Formats: sequence, C-alpha cells, structure tokens
Amino acid sequence: MTSERRKIVALGRSSLVVSMPKAWLELHGLGKGDEVSMDVQSDGSLVIQSTLERGGRGREIHLGVEAGEADGSIVRRIVGAFLDGCTVVKLSSGEVFSPGQQRVVREVAGRLFMMVLESEARSIVLQTLVDESQASLASSVERMHAIAYSMCRDILVAFREGDVGLARSVLSLEEDIDQLRFLLLRLIRRVAVDPVLGRRLGVDALDCLEYQTLVGTIERIGDHATSIAESVIRVIESGIVVPVEVFEALTESAEITFSSYDRAVQGFLSRNIEDTDEIIGMKRVIDEIYRGVTPLPVFGGSGATGVLSDVVNVRECLRKISHHAARIAELTIDRAYRVDVD
Repeated sequence: MTSERRKIVALGRSSLVVSMPKAWLELHGLGKGDEVSMDVQSDGSLVIQSTLERGGRGREIHLGVEAGEADGSIVRRIVGAFLDGCTVVKLSSGEVFSPGQQRVVREVAGRLFMMVLESEARSIVLQTLVDESQASLASSVERMHAIAYSMCRDILVAFREGDVGLARSVLSLEEDIDQLRFLLLRLIRRVAVDPVLGRRLGVDALDCLEYQTLVGTIERIGDHATSIAESVIRVIESGIVVPVEVFEALTESAEITFSSYDRAVQGFLSRNIEDTDEIIGMKRVIDEIYRGVTPLPVFGGSGATGVLSDVVNVRECLRKISHHAARIAELTIDRAYRVDVD
C-alpha cells in the first residue's frame, strides 16, 4: 500500500475522526463494529493494528526445490522462512526428493521446532510448533543462557579432573543453543513488525534490538565453549601434562570469565547495573593472568606441538568470552538508563 494523506473531520460537536483505507480494512477483514488498537510510538507516530484473531492460520510459503540442489541451500531457505514468521513451509520438486534431501529437511525441521505435516515423493509440508503469543523472550533467553553456562561449568570440571566423557557431553549442547537462537530470532523479528504481539509479550522494538544483541553474544559464547571442549578433549587424550603454572592460569581465568558471563546475563535480565563495572574490569584481570605465563613454557613429549596449540586456543577463547561478558554488561548499562515513552 502507498502512503496517502487523509483529512481529520468533525463528527458532531466534540469528536474528530479520520477515515480508514478500504484496502487495509479488507486486508485485515475488518468492518463496522470491529475494534482496532492504537499505540503512540516514542517518535510521536500512531500505530493502528487489528485486534482480530486470524484463526491461527499464519503465513504459508512455497519453496521449489531443484533436483540437484545442495543440502546447505535447502537448509538456508527453510531457516529463512522460519525466521520470517512462516507457519507452514511447502517444499515441492519436479523430481523425486533424494534420500539426502529428505533427511536434511527432517533434520532442519527438528532444529526449528517444526514437524513434518505431509510427506510425498515430490512434496513435503512443514508446520511450525511455535505459538508466539504464548512465548516469552526473557524465559527463552534464560534457557539459552543456562545451557551455555552449564557448558562452561562442565568444561572447567572436565579440565581440572581430566574427564573426557564430561568434556564430550558439552559438544552435544551446542545444537540446543542453536535451536533456541532460531526460536528467539523468530520471536524478535515478529515482535519488531507486530506491536500487538509485542504488547502481549511485554516488549517493544527497542527491547528487540537489545535482545538480538544478547542472543547473538550468547550464541558466540556457546561456540567458544564448544571450541574449548574440543581442545580439552585433545589435551587430555594426548596424555601430556600441562605445566602447573599454565594449568593454574587457565583454570583461574576460566573461573573468573565464566562467573563474569553469568553475572552479566543476570544483570541484563534484571536491569541491575551493580556489578557491571566489575565485570567490565575483569577483562584486564584476565590479561594480567595471561601475561604471567607469556610466553608459554615448552611442552615436552610426542605431540607437544598440538597440545601447545590447543592450550593457546583455550586461552584465546576464554579471553573472547570475557570480552563478550563485558559487552553484555555495557548493554545492561544502556538498558538500565533507557527512557521509555508511555
């Protein structure tokens, strides 16, 4: 629809009214006697939304799949449709879906809270299980953070105790973080374009920007935790003993870094800036600890070069997580001093 000007006219002695575009009313199925919601935005503009439920049909999209289309292309298009708020995704092909294509469609559906509604040789219909109106951004972020923080804690215990099994268990949790990231990004995008849903969930467009930054940061922390776990597994399996001063520096920095990350997220969710300066300052503490063991001592024994590389990776990942924690703390400060316009 194009922008258009409409005059405010008098109705009776004390009322002023403006007419609604017919095309907009038809689009939303509105007529005489129906209600709309009106929200004054922070810039003074007025947003008008339909309050009618649409029977839960949601949006549908049709994706044509080429016979030799790569798995990655299919995955990216399904993910894009999910993030864009589509409820039903219909895939069809002129040829029979290959076993690989069928497998990848089902795998990505499982990661995106979707189910296979219909399946034939040349078509597959996916339907989302997500009900945005019943979701909670804060609760979903808390779940995502809880998984990432548990990865961090388990890595530290695995490194201290030489527990390969515990370190391996961390690797499987990365997929859970990705799943929640997709869900949260879908919610954020939906709220950004639907003020009615935003009111229902208790968030606005500015909240969306802050939550999107937080979600992306937690996802990167999960990636770093996975990388640390992979390095810890290789170090333990090598049988090479990490020098005491290096081992102590890594475990101390891990304790500080992981604690700072947890406190940063808790502060964001509660808008509590009490610990933010301390969390931000922990970046310098981590740097001081590393300077104490730089350059790293020579590792002896067969495979020492590989172990040294993994130790360096652990060190750098911890440093990056501490920087991410500081970034969350800075975001919390901005969030706490935000001026909300009623």
